Amino acid sequence: MMSSTLPALHLEFVERVRNEVEKDARLTALLAGGSYIHGGFDEHSDLDFTVVVHDESYGEVMASRDEFARRAGELLAAFTGEHVGEPRLLICLYGPPLIHVDLKFVRGSDLGRLVERPAVLFARDPQQLEARLDSAAIAWPNASPDWFEQRAWIWLHYGATKLARGELFEAIGMLAFFREQVLGPMLHRRAGRPQRGVRRIEALGGPGVEQLASTLPAFDAVSVRAAFLAAVDMYLDLRADEPPRQATRFMPDAVRSYLNASM
Repeated sequence: MMSSTLPALHLEFVERVRNEVEKDARLTALLAGGSYIHGGFDEHSDLDFTVVVHDESYGEVMASRDEFARRAGELLAAFTGEHVGEPRLLICLYGPPLIHVDLKFVRGSDLGRLVERPAVLFARDPQQLEARLDSAAIAWPNASPDWFEQRAWIWLHYGATKLARGELFEAIGMLAFFREQVLGPMLHRRAGRPQRGVRRIEALGGPGVEQLASTLPAFDAVSVRAAFLAAVDMYLDLRADEPPRQATRFMPDAVRSYLNASM
């Protein structure tokens, strides 16, 4: 993406972060990922930055990354990304006007394995950096058919137990989790796209999105049960695209029977 196509707020922030990286000799490059490279960037988009740090300065930079974040703009709040398995990530909210910015700090030696080819916004040695990116192993972390099968029935049953207890908020939350972890990624897989949860899944259109919508219940036990049964049916339909090596015994009948007995 050309930076000139960014909304004005985002363009200003890119320039601000790039200037801060350029001024700090401990930092060697600034990269951008997410919507910046995938497309669909608009005024609601986040900015996903990777700040590349000299290996010998990494500990010092990590200890002071809040200071870097504050220098980049009017920082309102920030926290680290352990909840998504990425402690190197600092998740920030700036403004007003409000803008969400992710700052991930990595060593140059960390660029050997990537989930996507980032855009280079700044580099002290552009040729060396491009060569390193060219040689990197780039692979989106798609889940395998066995990964889905090993988890799907456990998660569906767990949600069904919440319904049986009358814990509707828990059950509805589990349906959202199942869409994010299983149905959405498998629907992306069917469309030949990287498995990105339910991100921009509405753009796929067609019967798959209609199926997914059938797993959205009202705050009512009958509706929640119907949504779980729809989730079972949708999982089986999507599983047929790339079956696991071994299907789980007694499924789906056992989960369907449990759901039907819960009312």
